[in-house]
Amino acid sequence: QVTLVESGGGLVQAGGSVTLSCAASGRTFSNCAMGWFRQAPGKEREIVAAISWSGGRTYYADSVQGRFTISRDNAKNTVYLQMNSVKPEDTAVYYCAGSRGSLGIPTRDWEYDYWGQGTQVTVSS
Repeated sequence: QVTLVESGGGLVQAGGSVTLSCAASGRTFSNCAMGWFRQAPGKEREIVAAISWSGGRTYYADSVQGRFTISRDNAKNTVYLQMNSVKPEDTAVYYCAGSRGSLGIPTRDWEYDYWGQGTQVTVSS
């Protein structure tokens, strides 16, 4: 079992930067592929970025490619999402998720077993 807790959200100006963190409890974190999803009001939840269990492979949605960076520190049981050059359309609740035992990079929400409670990111124009 893995429990995920996100932090780092808040209000940021367009063009600025913010870093989200996701702290995991549980001994199986290092066996999990991790992902960041987001959901804006009135929209479906979508994947933002994902990282393999080792950190060696990553995936980014086209909308954030080149602006966001996902990383993980298995020694600290933490995954990060560095968000640069943010835009108003990045405004959403951001969720951290873990996929148990995954060898690849899951990109669909049904492939994830563990979810955090979410953290709000609001980008002002």
